[in-house]
Amino acid sequence: MSEPNTCCEEPEIDFVFLDRIIQEEFGGRKEAMIMMMQTIQRHYRYLPEAAMIYLSHSIGVPLTKIYEVATFYASFSLVPKGKHILHICTGTACHLRGSGGMVQHVAQKLGIEPGKTTADMKLTLETVNCLGACAMAPVAVLDEQYHPQATVGLINELLDPILAE
Repeated sequence: MSEPNTCCEEPEIDFVFLDRIIQEEFGGRKEAMIMMMQTIQRHYRYLPEAAMIYLSHSIGVPLTKIYEVATFYASFSLVPKGKHILHICTGTACHLRGSGGMVQHVAQKLGIEPGKTTADMKLTLETVNCLGACAMAPVAVLDEQYHPQATVGLINELLDPILAE
């Protein structure tokens, strides 16, 4: 199995890995296309074009349909994401409790805008309209782990070890 993309260029696609996902895990069923795309994205941290083309040929779904799904759902990405992904909720409850300041702090600390990834591909900063955890606002999620009542101090505690890697 090849390493996921660690730079800004197209990764080398591991077709044995793709065949295992498509045929062994999901039986080559086109009804499982979204789950296949999720698995591919987890591995590469985005959906490489070559992988989508291969998926299209393997399950007999037009490439335009795969792109349609990939661009419809916000959870899919056509650009590489960082090794770690930090989501900060900017919904009403989180905004009222200071999430906007957290976003500004992280953006300044990392030198990137929300929605972007650091040049070393360590971290992607994303904002989310609502995480559905308003009672625990403000909420940050680092690598799918929720951090309720987040503060700038907590965000720094989470990010500093990552930035020191």
